[in-house]
Amino acid sequence: MNASPDAPPRDALAAIQRQIQWNRLIAVVEEQAQIMIRTAFSTTVREAGDLSAGIFDLRGRMLAQAVTGTPGHVNSMMESVGHFLAKFPAETMKAGDHYITNDPWLGTGHLHDLTVVTPAFRNGIIVGLFANTAHVIDVGGLGMGPEGRSVFEEGLYIPIVKCFDQGRANETFFDILRAGTRTPAELEGDVYSLCACNDAGARRLVEMMDEFGMNSLDELAESIFEASSRATLAEIAKLPRGEFSAQISSDGYEAPVTLRARMTVSEDNIIVDYAGTSGLSGRGINVPAAYTRAYACFGIKCVVAPEVPNNWASLLPFRMEIPEGCILNAPRPYPVAVRHVVGQLLPDLMMGCLHQAVPDRVTAEGSSCLWNPPLRGGGQVSGADAELPDFEVITFNSGGTGARPAQDGLDGTAFPSGVRTMPVEATENVAPVIFWKKELRPGSGGAGRTRGGLGQVMEIGGKNDAEFAVNAIFDRVANPPRGRDGGGDGAPGWVGLTDGTLLRTKGFQVVPKGKRLRLLLPGGGGMGNPAERDPALVARDEADGLV
Repeated sequence: MNASPDAPPRDALAAIQRQIQWNRLIAVVEEQAQIMIRTAFSTTVREAGDLSAGIFDLRGRMLAQAVTGTPGHVNSMMESVGHFLAKFPAETMKAGDHYITNDPWLGTGHLHDLTVVTPAFRNGIIVGLFANTAHVIDVGGLGMGPEGRSVFEEGLYIPIVKCFDQGRANETFFDILRAGTRTPAELEGDVYSLCACNDAGARRLVEMMDEFGMNSLDELAESIFEASSRATLAEIAKLPRGEFSAQISSDGYEAPVTLRARMTVSEDNIIVDYAGTSGLSGRGINVPAAYTRAYACFGIKCVVAPEVPNNWASLLPFRMEIPEGCILNAPRPYPVAVRHVVGQLLPDLMMGCLHQAVPDRVTAEGSSCLWNPPLRGGGQVSGADAELPDFEVITFNSGGTGARPAQDGLDGTAFPSGVRTMPVEATENVAPVIFWKKELRPGSGGAGRTRGGLGQVMEIGGKNDAEFAVNAIFDRVANPPRGRDGGGDGAPGWVGLTDGTLLRTKGFQVVPKGKRLRLLLPGGGGMGNPAERDPALVARDEADGLV
């Protein structure tokens, strides 16, 4: 039978089908992530969304990621699947197998992140891999904080192992897991959640392949990679060629930390050299190289190719040269528990370089690093005099983002991590603490033609004002977010007690009985000359009590 002269060409139909398959793939991984959120035990996952989920081909190349999740998890998880395959090749995997690690150098940068990889089978043949990462509340050791002097002090270290073998739980693994944490029920439950969401992704993938009569993902993968690579290279080609340098400062731990970058933009790639960056720290603020690449690539991609899907091919043109002995290339066994404090400054550093090339496409600096105080109480803090039961909890909060060229920065919003702010009710429900104040911080956004986003004011006490402890992991106190193009700096952060007592910005400290923790979160930097700001916007901010 001859085709109708009005029928679309075969190539056009194939392209339409590929787009439908791509959309279905995104739906599969997003459902994978949402199932994790709905089943997770840790508030860091189910309330804040500190996770990632994605699908990979049998060579360990990421095809697609869930929209839900953080760049640090997604982009470093993209590297981690290759490490799983090096130990457990795809041809040795069986249906019902689940593999797990929290190795900072084979996973996503610190021990509090669990990464699980699961094979997907169709008609008895392995067709793909699902992976996810989640930040859990506790893995033992010193807890989530910068005090460790090696990774071995920071918690339970899990190599790449099977946690489920053909659907059967590895009971030896779970015995060790439960024994190594302050929150055994939560940690075990989170592992089951991670495995369940991968299983759900695998089922949906098989349904999709059955519907389209697909025997493998190879053809779809190559189509995705080719289109993503072509689109990314086209965007890079539009940039001015040259070298662009920038630096940014962190409060550090023992001493301030300086991050330096020299970005070289060529026709078909962007190379970033971190020569001149501060050396390694003796405390847990060091950053494994995979986490450095994750956030640096994200910062570049936000400016250069934000509309191109994030996958193996679209990130390939962004290359990092990270010197040995640099705080951004921590070797094992350096402490890395709070690598986000330094690592989340990297998108601002990348934008500092790109501002010289495409100034109308970058933001001013923002608060960047999450303000997520780990809180602890009970006998492990107060001994026999404890008035609170033992507890361990982390609450996620954010300062302001930097001003944008045409709009103000966002108030109390996490960038670059993208996690959600945790409701105080969720934290108070699982720990004996009370949030007495959580409100926007007036005047904290840097002035400018567009102003920076506002930080927050927070006051936290133990129940009945009992003694508790905070493991401070804060930054942007001595080095507030800088404005651009004449915009003002954002307000610096502040850490102390409600009576005015100043606390250290990093490290384990006790909040005495009758006292409360007070946090002033930084505001984002402003953009442009403040005298050019629309008077109507000034009046609006004044009426709203924001300035």
